[in-house]
Amino acid sequence: MNEEADTGGLFAPERVAVVGATEREGSIGAAIIQNLADFTGDVVPVNPSRDTVFGRECYPDLASVPDPVDLAVVVVPPPIAVDAVREAGEAGVRNVVVITAGFSETGSEGAQREQELRAVAAEYDLNLVGPNSLGVLSTPAGLNATFGPSNALPGSLSFMSQSGAFITAVLDWANDQGIGFKDVVSLGNKAVLDESDFLTHWRDDPETNVILGYLEGVADGRAFIDTARDVTQDTPVVVVKSGRTEAGADAASSHTGTIAGSEAAYEAAFEQAGVVRAENVQELFDYARSLDGLPMPDSDEVGIVTNAGGPGVMATDAVGDSGLSMASFTDDTLSTLEETMPEEANIYNPVDVIGDADIDRFETALDAVLDDDEVGCAIVISAPTAIVDYEELAAAIADKQAAHDKPVVACLMGGERAAPAADVLGEAGIPNYFDPARAVSSLDALSVQRDVEARSYEAPEAFDVDRERAREILGRASDRPDGMLGVESLELLEAYGIPTPDGGVAESPEEAGLLASEIGEEVVMKVVSPEATHKSDFGGVEVGVDPGDAAAAFDTLAGRLVEHRPDATLTGIRVEERLDTERGVETIAGVSRDPAFGPLVLFGLGGVFVEVMEDTSLRVAPVSAREARSMTEEITAAPLLRGARGSDPSDIDAVVEVLCRLSQLAAEFPAIEELDVNPLLALPERAVAADLRLRVDAGKLE
Repeated sequence: MNEEADTGGLFAPERVAVVGATEREGSIGAAIIQNLADFTGDVVPVNPSRDTVFGRECYPDLASVPDPVDLAVVVVPPPIAVDAVREAGEAGVRNVVVITAGFSETGSEGAQREQELRAVAAEYDLNLVGPNSLGVLSTPAGLNATFGPSNALPGSLSFMSQSGAFITAVLDWANDQGIGFKDVVSLGNKAVLDESDFLTHWRDDPETNVILGYLEGVADGRAFIDTARDVTQDTPVVVVKSGRTEAGADAASSHTGTIAGSEAAYEAAFEQAGVVRAENVQELFDYARSLDGLPMPDSDEVGIVTNAGGPGVMATDAVGDSGLSMASFTDDTLSTLEETMPEEANIYNPVDVIGDADIDRFETALDAVLDDDEVGCAIVISAPTAIVDYEELAAAIADKQAAHDKPVVACLMGGERAAPAADVLGEAGIPNYFDPARAVSSLDALSVQRDVEARSYEAPEAFDVDRERAREILGRASDRPDGMLGVESLELLEAYGIPTPDGGVAESPEEAGLLASEIGEEVVMKVVSPEATHKSDFGGVEVGVDPGDAAAAFDTLAGRLVEHRPDATLTGIRVEERLDTERGVETIAGVSRDPAFGPLVLFGLGGVFVEVMEDTSLRVAPVSAREARSMTEEITAAPLLRGARGSDPSDIDAVVEVLCRLSQLAAEFPAIEELDVNPLLALPERAVAADLRLRVDAGKLE
């Protein structure tokens, strides 16, 4: 990524050179020249084998072009593409799009070629798109520097995609739907410019109202979150992310590694960045249309006006499945509807104006609903009847939305009959959907974006910790072939201010008795062994041991380990205070490492069934207190923490602080690949890390 990329010249050049231009039918060089026919600036073909291309003077190389070139589009074969980019740099060209494939997507030789391309771009400070790119286009300048079969209609959506084929399909479909674009870019292999660069560019572009993306992955996860978090405060970002397979199968030894796969990391990153996630292409553009044309709702309460009972019920069900809710009308609204609607009509939400409703009845009902202070947004649903003219109804809906300044979406159901009405609505920025569920989800996207814009960023707190002590403890993993450390390393958490039970590791029965006597009450004793991953599976934990019986319990636990794993190494027996688990909630706090986003922090319901329940929440570290608190609220078991069925509420502030401290530990020590605190016991007066297991790459310790 070019940290100071000025990408304006990519989309608003005055002169474009096509390196590898030709007239050969079916060639990319010919397609791009032809697609540039409507470009408002100059188009310069470059090819040493031709004097002209489609009637334009052709130059042997970029150095021969007499006037400055703002954008070079490279379509020459892979072996000479790097040289062509170097020539562009030497000629003073700042912006380059490499259409040519045959780079990192093809294997080691191509990867080496791409590395050379990246080095040339760095040497000449180039804004480089690709390689393996379909190209770029921008409708205000008439720029279509792609080899796709379709151009884009003008609009205020800007779109980036890692798949060039996806762009060609989307443009063809969007033209049929009347959906327009400001800019479109095919990211290709992202050797230099990536999604974060274009997010930054479009954030500052007054002609881009909504940013759309199709992503298969991000180049730099932390940069993406930081950039998108800034952008989404003003400009909605909607993304379809493909590749939903879980990563980290080789990390199955850790609860966190098993649960927190790559897909979960993207979900967490998008939430932290304020990115609206679409599940498919239809949702991508449904959300785009509502975000582009509608005002933000003041509340999540939906009012529905319909002449068809069935679709009204469908919409109501969809509201129940969304983050929205059905509005409860005020008495004044109900009185107005009762006075103005037929006796057979339903005046409660959804308002059914029944099948013989004319335009006036629709308008009266919609006016009353939108005038209700409890209603934040509305849906108008109509099945075709001989009484209602859809174009007139569309105009009435547009007028009412403008008068009340509340978002309204339409569901004027039908085929050809609905098309002219959709055009009328579209001119007012109101989307029309055949399916009521799509209408609801488009309003839900507005609600999500409103909340994103309303929230303020809170920087993570930097705690005063003992990093040197933590480093020494992590260094012990160098003696373990698998890098695993267990409960004997609870001091690591203590170094970061995370509370642990009083106690220590005994290496003999006598030492176990001494530790238990110092604690002075019933204790918990746990086997400490690199091979004892799940201690409870073989009886490796004894709870409620009297101090006088601790020495004997040491021998008993050691014997169980031998029975379970004769080859296991007994490091010792952990002797610690017995926590009152009945007064608390067993949770899990964990760390894993994602290839795109780095350290992840997980929180959820803990205990022995954590992998079965999978009731967890995830964030990219480091996390702020606000983000950590959200994690505690998102899990299904959240009511247990708040105090269910008369129990005392847990100290959620203490849990939040543990998550924040754990996230700082993960961020400051990349050597920690996985870490489980299970259970993290959330008590009414504190949160205590009762057990620990982690895997360390000691080679990454500084």
